[in-house]
Order: sequence, then structure tokens, then C-alpha cells
Amino acid sequence: MEVILSQANSLRDRCILSLLFDSGLRVSEACSIKPDATDWSSSTLKVVVKGNREAKPVFTPTTATLLKEYLSSNGHNPTLFDIRPSGIQTMLKRLSKDTRIACNPHSFRRGFACNLHRKGLSTLDIMHLGRWKSLPMVERYTRSITFEDCLQHYREALVCSSSIRREY
Repeated sequence: MEVILSQANSLRDRCILSLLFDSGLRVSEACSIKPDATDWSSSTLKVVVKGNREAKPVFTPTTATLLKEYLSSNGHNPTLFDIRPSGIQTMLKRLSKDTRIACNPHSFRRGFACNLHRKGLSTLDIMHLGRWKSLPMVERYTRSITFEDCLQHYREALVCSSSIRREY
């Protein structure tokens, strides 16, 4: 992700990529975000997602910094990024070619799920944060989790459970 972000041509493109990875937004959803949709206190956006539902995807402090910088320098557009899904697809094709890293719009949604899974979030939490309707879909997205990732979760759980036992 860092390599692709570092090759983005503009602040707008870095914002889009960072937001896609942080929030699991689909490209069409990112393109429809309104400039006033940001809730800075909860680090969420109000956005209409698949199925014409309203959702509040989250973003990290890093993305918040990018968004604030972008908003301060951006004119008033009807949508936050003033780009269509085809524009993001074109940007990703260029970045994929420049970095030699295979990526497409859905790579970021999958990366969102895998990243949260690697950090120890449950598939149920990931399902709600990513706005999926079923656990099997989340499991399909997180299939690339390696044995080493699972071993790390196991070790972290042991450390946590052993410290709990010591308290008694």
C-alpha cells in the first residue's frame, strides 16, 4: 500500500487510495462522497453505499490528515473528489504499471478486510465495518491470511490470557 501511495500523482489521489484502504469503500461509493460528509470527531464519513443504504465508514488519523489538507486546498465540488469510477480505474492501472504491483479497485476492499483480520478483528466486526451482508463473503476476502498471521494471533491471545490468569 505504501509503495502505491507514494507513487500517486496528487494529494487527491493519495486521499482516495488511503480512504479506500482504510474504509473498504467501493470505488463508486468513494466517488459519491459529498464534501460535508466528514464527521471528524468519530473519524467517519456519511455515504450512500451499495443497495442505496446510508453507512458510516471509518478512516485512520493518517487519512484524516490527508483529507483535511485536501479539503483546505480543494474548490467547492458537488462531490468530494470530483472523479468518476473510471477515473479511479485509470489511476490504478497507471499505478499498477508504474509500481509493478497488481492492483485494481477491489484490491483495496480486499486489503481492508485482510489488514483488519491480521490485526485481530473478528470476521463479524470486519463484516459490519466493511458493510458485507454475510460472513462467508468476509471469509472469502480474508482467505489470503497466512499461517504466520494465525500464529501471531495465537501468541497474542496466549500473552493476553496468561496476563489475565496472573491477576487472580
